Amino acid sequence: MQKANRNYTELEPGGRWVMQAEHRFSPFQDARPPECDVDAIVIHNISLCPGQFGSGYVDQLFLGCIQLDSPVLADVRGLKVSAHLFIRRDGSVVQYVPFDRRAWHAGVSELAGRSRCNDFSIGIEMEGTDSCPYCPAQYASLVEVTAALLDAYPRISRERIVGHSDIAPGRKTDPGPAFDWPRFLNELNKAM
Repeated sequence: MQKANRNYTELEPGGRWVMQAEHRFSPFQDARPPECDVDAIVIHNISLCPGQFGSGYVDQLFLGCIQLDSPVLADVRGLKVSAHLFIRRDGSVVQYVPFDRRAWHAGVSELAGRSRCNDFSIGIEMEGTDSCPYCPAQYASLVEVTAALLDAYPRISRERIVGHSDIAPGRKTDPGPAFDWPRFLNELNKAM
């Protein structure tokens, strides 16, 4: 199948990094288990302080250097968490962990009978909340990145693109009701 014309997001040779992303290096990562293929994408949301965007606190959290100038942030002090990608409200993408490494994004989780989803998934954090609509630029970036990942990692099927709530039901609710799954999947189909 020939790809539709699009502003294609590229992965560097080897498929470890999104070339168009800003690259930061989170200390909260480690090696994937041997013989473990990447075969899932998990979509999350995050905002620090809750419901506030563009503060820089998400970056500080993933880099392990969060500044505690808000009492709300005391809850995240000492957390060791990361994601492969963070998509800001303006659609810009930051990559914290190369795709061949395990980011610490899913916690206790299970997908199709397999636990420890961090082992085999790519975690993408959308700057947002469960109830605040995501921005068109975020959907555009998510579609671009997902299309590139589907090309680079053929074991990821559309059925294995899930929300955090799907792999940790009862514990997590993101990306939440505000995430427009039909819109995202429709745009992804057009991009492929």
